[in-house]
Amino acid sequence: MKANWKNIAILGAGESGVGAALLANKHGLNVYLSDSGTIKPNFASELAQAGIEAESGGHNLDKLSHADIVVKSPGIPGNISLVEKLKSMGKTIISEIEFAYHFTNATIIAISGSNGKTTTTALCGHVLQRGGLSVGVGGNIGKSFARLLAEEEEKDHYVLEVSSFQCDDLMDFHPHICIITNISPDHLDRYNYEVEAYVAAKFKLLKNMTPRDHFIFFVDDDWTQKMIDKLNPKCHLHGFGPQRKKTSNAWINEDKTITIDINGDTMNIEHLALKGQHNANNSMASSLAARLLKVRKESIRDSLTNFDALEHRLESVGSIRGVNFINDSKATNVNSTYYALESVSKPIIWIAGGVDKGNDYTELMPLVQNKVKAIVCLGLDNQKLLEEFTGQVKVITETRDMERAVKMAFSLSEKGDTVLLSPACASFDLFNNYEHRGEEFKYWIRQL
Repeated sequence: MKANWKNIAILGAGESGVGAALLANKHGLNVYLSDSGTIKPNFASELAQAGIEAESGGHNLDKLSHADIVVKSPGIPGNISLVEKLKSMGKTIISEIEFAYHFTNATIIAISGSNGKTTTTALCGHVLQRGGLSVGVGGNIGKSFARLLAEEEEKDHYVLEVSSFQCDDLMDFHPHICIITNISPDHLDRYNYEVEAYVAAKFKLLKNMTPRDHFIFFVDDDWTQKMIDKLNPKCHLHGFGPQRKKTSNAWINEDKTITIDINGDTMNIEHLALKGQHNANNSMASSLAARLLKVRKESIRDSLTNFDALEHRLESVGSIRGVNFINDSKATNVNSTYYALESVSKPIIWIAGGVDKGNDYTELMPLVQNKVKAIVCLGLDNQKLLEEFTGQVKVITETRDMERAVKMAFSLSEKGDTVLLSPACASFDLFNNYEHRGEEFKYWIRQL
């Protein structure tokens, strides 16, 4: 903790903001939390029990102006008038991840990317825990980093999923290992539709890394390679990908086994619990991190064979009258949906739509033409999807209701087909979040 941090202002009362408030309170700091909306009852109760002052429905600029540091929740854009006013007062704005970083000396494994970061975070945590390390897992998955430090016994290692929004306000944050799974255009509405700004945000993770640290990256990712060439990172570089290249430390062999090579010390992996090329990539990234942290080869192999898939990420929901249902609600961008469509071998009825984030559906077109029988557009505004895919599939229809979407998809299917919810869009037009969307999908399947 920095010596001049005594009065802490926090913007936003979600998981991130409340976690930061609890951590600041634990260390005896003066905390004032402000949210322009309504604070959820569970969060309001936590704040009240801790005796933390909080306001909702607006912002008291006078109280906020007394802060030594302002912690901004990742969902709040950096260009809103309140943030601009605080900056004009000379206030430093940081993220919750940055704030929490100053309260621990643990080794940090930071994981970001456009797709696969949640699975890789969970998988990496699983491999390290089973390898006997003291590990906490959180960030943009599960508990916020600050909440982990506030509520639990401190761990020696933290595996953190870090979104681009959380990267926006990093300063001193210094991971020992950073994994960037891949880069594809996402959240462009937040970055003035400039891919470069989105990519630059993620690569802030490397800013403070030293020759003692390690960057794990996908060797076939063009944006990642451009940033490596531009930044020339001081840390060690470890590439992974489907074929062995000059920069590869993990690759897939012709017999489908995976080789992990750290400084000439190699290991082979034959069987993975998670199927598909994208999950092979996630497994390679996690294995590299584990070997760098001296986890035994046998433990890594064992961990990769018994890991359960994450909820809402290519989650099998079962079969009704020979029709399979898959919940991929976490696919909130085009690249995630690409992996989902690619992984399904049977004819697909695709449920897609939500809040478009500047999507370009061009890369999906071959998969849609070859695999998709029908599309059910689910969102308040389905115009872009309708324009892109009308004429590319036999049937395309739309609804604003999950019950109708599930019933439509089922009626359009026949034995042997797969109904796939993989929206390629954010969920906030009709649902609280992607979890809510996925739960609704599963609920209405059970009612069929």
